[in-house]
Amino acid sequence: MHITQSLAGKDLYHEYCAVCHGIAGKGDGPAASALKVSPSDLTQISLKNGGKFPELQVQYTIKGETAEPAAHGSKEMPVWGTLFRHMNANQDVGAVRVYNLMKYVEEIQAK
Repeated sequence: MHITQSLAGKDLYHEYCAVCHGIAGKGDGPAASALKVSPSDLTQISLKNGGKFPELQVQYTIKGETAEPAAHGSKEMPVWGTLFRHMNANQDVGAVRVYNLMKYVEEIQAK
C-alpha cells in the first residue's frame, strides 16, 4: 500500500477509503464486491442522522473507537486512526488526518 503524506481529507479519502467506499462514497469501490459486508454509502450519513452530520461518531469510526462495530457492519474496516498515528513522530498529525478525513466525508453528504 502506498502511504500518502498529505493531510488533505480528499487525498486521504482517495488513498484509504475509495477502494471500498468508492470515489463518490456510495459504497461501490472496486474492492466492495469482495467483502462479506457491503461498505456503507458514506453520502447518506447525515440523512440517517436526522440531517445532522455526527462529527465525533465518524471520527471514532475512522479511529476504530466505536462501541458498536455495526456502524460499519463489522470490524473488517481497517482502523486508519492507528496507521495515521504511526505515520509521523508527532501523534497530533494523526489526529489532524482523522479530522480532515471526517470533514471530507461531511463534504460529500447527499443534499
